[in-house]
Amino acid sequence: METSKCQHKNVKREGGDIICQDCGLILEEKLASEDKQTYGEYYSESQRDYERRIRVNDSKALQDPIIREKYERIKTLEKWFRDYESDFTEQKKTIELLKSHGIGLNIDNVKYREIKDRYLRYNKYHRHNYQNMVIIFLAIIWLEIKDTTNIRIEEFIGVTKELGHKVNKKMLSNAMLKAKRTEKMLKEQKKDASSLEKEIKNKIKIVFQKDLNSIPYEKVQEFFSNKSQFEKTKINMQLLVDKILNLIPYKQIQNLNYKAFTAGLIYYIGQTLENRKIFTQSVIERYSKFSSTTIRKKYHLLKEILGDPQELKL
Repeated sequence: METSKCQHKNVKREGGDIICQDCGLILEEKLASEDKQTYGEYYSESQRDYERRIRVNDSKALQDPIIREKYERIKTLEKWFRDYESDFTEQKKTIELLKSHGIGLNIDNVKYREIKDRYLRYNKYHRHNYQNMVIIFLAIIWLEIKDTTNIRIEEFIGVTKELGHKVNKKMLSNAMLKAKRTEKMLKEQKKDASSLEKEIKNKIKIVFQKDLNSIPYEKVQEFFSNKSQFEKTKINMQLLVDKILNLIPYKQIQNLNYKAFTAGLIYYIGQTLENRKIFTQSVIERYSKFSSTTIRKKYHLLKEILGDPQELKL
């Protein structure tokens, strides 16, 4: 029942006010300060009072045509948000209606998925009203079908108007530019992430080489027949770093202290050797300046990502 049509026949006094029980409108309001006894009773039923006030405020607001119009727009917007995040029902209906008018007949399941993905990518990074959401959606549909259809853009716009969407050529062109800019921005962000990953991994390689070379031959000479054998082992370990870093995703290292991570990496690679006692935690601790506890934590992180070092196959 709409509150504007309510005849207010079912009324009741609550907390000193006379209230319509059908629409919740306060027909006669009594100030709590006018009656001390009422004041006490009024606040004793706090939950009922809280619910009543919400109902009253909503009913008053909905009697205002401007507020009611905004309220209806919000409900529509919420429906579009809900559908594009879940089953995409409303958007799919528009595509099916376009097809029924001879527009977008080449939109199959693959093309439909591309339209949906482009639309979700746009909505993830922009705030907008309902009308803009519809225009962006129509623009993305046109971007997907314009190169594989004989339909002209004017015909496409004409059909969308028949479906109740207020759109013109300029609006659609601007919406297509917005969608393209968003995709370009996302590509640049991805490129930046790739550059950062490369930069961090290069730093790890440099620190790895520096820390490994800082370990003197004298500290580990009991495990080698000569110094050249030691140098060859270090070279092989550095070659292994490249292969291991290729297996580690960027998200695993982007927020880490890469120097501490490198200390753990030296120990991890040391554990891939036939003799695992050469590069001990105490040796690495002394020359990397990181504690055994830190080295051990980074080692276990690498073990979670790559598995047991003795079983590592590259």
